[in-house]
Amino acid sequence: MNDSSETKFPISDQPDNSEEIFDTLPAKPRRSVVEIWDRIVHLGFAEIVLRIGAGLASIALILMVVWVMDTFYLKGEVKSPQTSAVVAAAPTSTPVIKPPMFEPPDPVVHTRGIFRTIQLHTTLPSRPRFEMTTYTVQKGDTIYDIAERFDLNPSSLMWSNPTKIPDAKLIKPGLELDIPPVDGVVYEWHEGDGLNGVSEFFKVTPEDIINWPGNNLTPEGVGDLTNPNIEPGTMIFVPGGKGQFINWTIPNISRANPAAAKTVGPGYCGTVYDGSVGSSTFIWPAATTYISGYTYDPDINHLAIDIGGSVGVGIYAADHGVVVYAGWNDFGYGYLIVIDHGTGWQTYYAHLSSLNVGCGQSVTQGDLIGLMGSTGNSSGPHLHFEMRSDLYGKVNPLNFVSP
Repeated sequence: MNDSSETKFPISDQPDNSEEIFDTLPAKPRRSVVEIWDRIVHLGFAEIVLRIGAGLASIALILMVVWVMDTFYLKGEVKSPQTSAVVAAAPTSTPVIKPPMFEPPDPVVHTRGIFRTIQLHTTLPSRPRFEMTTYTVQKGDTIYDIAERFDLNPSSLMWSNPTKIPDAKLIKPGLELDIPPVDGVVYEWHEGDGLNGVSEFFKVTPEDIINWPGNNLTPEGVGDLTNPNIEPGTMIFVPGGKGQFINWTIPNISRANPAAAKTVGPGYCGTVYDGSVGSSTFIWPAATTYISGYTYDPDINHLAIDIGGSVGVGIYAADHGVVVYAGWNDFGYGYLIVIDHGTGWQTYYAHLSSLNVGCGQSVTQGDLIGLMGSTGNSSGPHLHFEMRSDLYGKVNPLNFVSP
């Protein structure tokens, strides 16, 4: 036996190495999707493949939609046209609904109908007025009320009615006033008047007067401005004109010349007096503390304040001084007291019912000098209180005294 020979085994005893043999064989190469696509692109079939793929995807999407609709939405029974017609032709009973009972509304609570919210009249815009009109004063009217009613300044009413309203406080029921169309002055033409002079006096131009439609004047008809063709007695309206008030006030009365008041009433004091000198600091002159309707207002020539109250209310000296007028006054002040304070100031206390001091008497600030009344041109009990300065004239007392 040859030892070098290979050992032989029975066939059945030899190990099965077939799997190992196959595993040792080289693997067949596999192609990826990318490689396949590159191959298709290389061959020039990419566009055809894309079109075919898009078509297949569209068909698949349509089939899916049909399946969803059939499965979930088309399960109801569909009647044939014949069946529908038969059902429609078959008589059916109509349900009867009982109408509600009609209850008439309570006429007190409910009102039926359509309300008309518009006003059946036409509002026309106001037109400018060029002619004078008249107004009869009613009870309770003041010059401010009337002026506001006609959209005027109170001064225009007074300038247009100088003899009817010499004092704004003298408005009385029944008085018929001339009402100008706009602010200005009504002037009665006099013989010898010149249009230049009249217009200058009222601080306007001749053209302002001629061109005002209500005056019915023309440059040709007027002619010479110094001697115009305007009939005496003609009422001419001066638009925008500034008139002058009738001066019913009395002159300044001082201790140096009390006789200056000789012509204004029997209460004047004719002798030069000397006495107390004021402090130029003033106090409220009455026991009451309210204004009774008229305050200091140059527009109506009221250069004082009216302190309201009743007859018999105490009136007091506003500062130290000497009495230079005590008695009746003919210019509408009624019973009047004037105190000169020796510092260039005088104070006036008008419409008194009684006087507690006399001419030449020295008074101290706060002394009782008289009692409130309603004498002279007065529409009711009050104190007409004026303050005058040699330097400033008639000033507003409310700038110097307070209640």
